[in-house]
Amino acid sequence: MTPAPRPTVAPVVAGPAVAVRAPAGPEPSDAAFVLAGVTKVHGRGRDAVVALEGIDLTAGRGALVCVVGASGCGKTTLLHLLAGLDHPTRGRVATSSRAALMFQEAALFPWLTVARNVELALRLRGVVRRERRERARALLRMVHLEGFAAKRPHELSGGMRQRAALARALAQDADLLLMDEPFGALDAMTRDLLHDELESLWRDRALTVVFVTHNVREAARLADRVVVLSSRPGRVVADLPVTIERPRRIESPEVGELAAEVTDLLRAEVRRHAHD
Repeated sequence: MTPAPRPTVAPVVAGPAVAVRAPAGPEPSDAAFVLAGVTKVHGRGRDAVVALEGIDLTAGRGALVCVVGASGCGKTTLLHLLAGLDHPTRGRVATSSRAALMFQEAALFPWLTVARNVELALRLRGVVRRERRERARALLRMVHLEGFAAKRPHELSGGMRQRAALARALAQDADLLLMDEPFGALDAMTRDLLHDELESLWRDRALTVVFVTHNVREAARLADRVVVLSSRPGRVVADLPVTIERPRRIESPEVGELAAEVTDLLRAEVRRHAHD
């Protein structure tokens, strides 16, 4: 069953990639999203689980924020709140941008070609057929899949399927891209290539990106901010600005140094949680 949206958010596309309209109400003009005192509790009574507690987090337009934390710390819940798929138990979530959510699995419709998967997002937005085809072709060129428009998902590699899913997310005309470990199942070389492509799209389209990952080197490679969440319930224990010059390489000493710092924070948090 699809969760009911927050009153301030109207879903535009349901399914593997989801877009939402910006909420009503004034927000700072340079803020892509605001989370203020956000707590999320799943269930009730004895079965209640506090996923997030007291989250205060704001990002300006054009930020690339990576969120890291131990399994079960509420990273995915955070994305669902920003996407409007769930609502906080306490606190306020607001976005001033149109958002699209991208999952670890590409979740393309297997009976549709790559082009038709991308066109579907445009169709659900009411884009006319001729324009849909032209825009889908342009998006596939952008993610270097122009020669695979007529292929079906099973004919693509894992990296190519994620490129197609990224094109579908961008077809929703989103300027806030929410990514839930999208490259986690890929080999290191493919992941590195997709880092380059994401960084290029982020820069060229002035996107705001919130990227959830378990890979601290990936976070240090991509982010201009790394947000570290505590073990459950998830709280912000560090919000680290990343000043490493771009372009970056994942194997660079500077990326490795930051990754080590984040790893130390995570280890300390896991140890603290184990003794609570």
